Amino acid sequence: MSARLSSAFDAIVIGLGAMGAAAAWQLAARGARVLGLEQFDIPHALGSSHGFSRMTRMAYFEHPDYVQLLRSALRLWHQLEAQGGQKLIYLTGGLYLGPVGGELVGGSLAAAKMHGLAHELIELNELRRRFGQFRVPDDFVGFLDRDAGFILPEKAIGTFAGLALRRGAQLHGREPVLDWSADSAGVSVITSRATYRAATAIICGGAWSERLVRGLGIPLRVTRQVMGWVWPKTPALFELTRLPVWAVDHLDGSIHYGFPMLPDSPGFKLAHHAPAQSTDPQTVDRQISQADEQTIRPFLQRFIPDADGPLLSMRVCLYTNSPDQHFLIDRHPEHPNVVLACGFSGHGFKFAPVIGAALADLALTGKTIHPIEFLGCKRLLGPRPG
Repeated sequence: MSARLSSAFDAIVIGLGAMGAAAAWQLAARGARVLGLEQFDIPHALGSSHGFSRMTRMAYFEHPDYVQLLRSALRLWHQLEAQGGQKLIYLTGGLYLGPVGGELVGGSLAAAKMHGLAHELIELNELRRRFGQFRVPDDFVGFLDRDAGFILPEKAIGTFAGLALRRGAQLHGREPVLDWSADSAGVSVITSRATYRAATAIICGGAWSERLVRGLGIPLRVTRQVMGWVWPKTPALFELTRLPVWAVDHLDGSIHYGFPMLPDSPGFKLAHHAPAQSTDPQTVDRQISQADEQTIRPFLQRFIPDADGPLLSMRVCLYTNSPDQHFLIDRHPEHPNVVLACGFSGHGFKFAPVIGAALADLALTGKTIHPIEFLGCKRLLGPRPG
């Protein structure tokens, strides 16, 4: 079928995962004529935004500049819940375990003190009394992040998309983008079905970003990650009312993290946040192996023996890693009417509503009140000709 030329839009959003769906919601809420294009289903489980739960934290050890974005994101998550009429976020608190001088506890403590965040530092004996689910070394302490918790990712993306549709957005699933071009007159996007025109475009390609974003000059490494669910030996210890979200620092740049049990997602979920095997999103191995189970089993046996029960499920997730593990949110360096959001490096989902707001700002006005300057492309780009 030959491509046909579609009517113009104010903005085209390419990719309707967490960030793209949030941007479509924000654009439609402002009365913009929005087209959203997704190569898979809306939502889907082939990228980075699935698995029934995603952690949200406030005392951000990765970089204290994220905290202001997190405060705005939390407000917008509650706004999304109110507009969508369903529960999406659970603030259970977050328990981070490790030496006080380690990156997880030490960085979280520094962010909490800098921004006046509600927190508690728990010494070893008290930690073992209150959170006996964990068997921790003698040099560990606990840091409790009061405003941490988790979000339901599939429901959140569905709510972003549903509200955008109800406000007039056109969202197309199973319509892959083949090419795009931009000039001073606007942006053209060619898909398997049609050619579309808009004043601006927002590219939220996730693991497919390098295929979609040309001329950026910043490498993005896609990695294959896994998450698993087990049935604990003592399930009552891991119920939603008994356990916060949690993370354990291994002092090697990696952490294990997990969630309390949910009634509609059987089992105790955990995963290893660590450098992993590079992959291509088109050919990634989605079959689960015994080696995948070994990313969680020895940890359970050592640190959470009461949860070391039968494996129920495992899933593959994709990280899109920037060179410094921080997000890339900016206008394209060669096309100011094209806005980019990529490189979320395995810790971006919790920011989705505020990133969506910032992307809508950039697309419609060229600037935003949200503090994203530290996430711009310039930090990773060398001098450019001219």
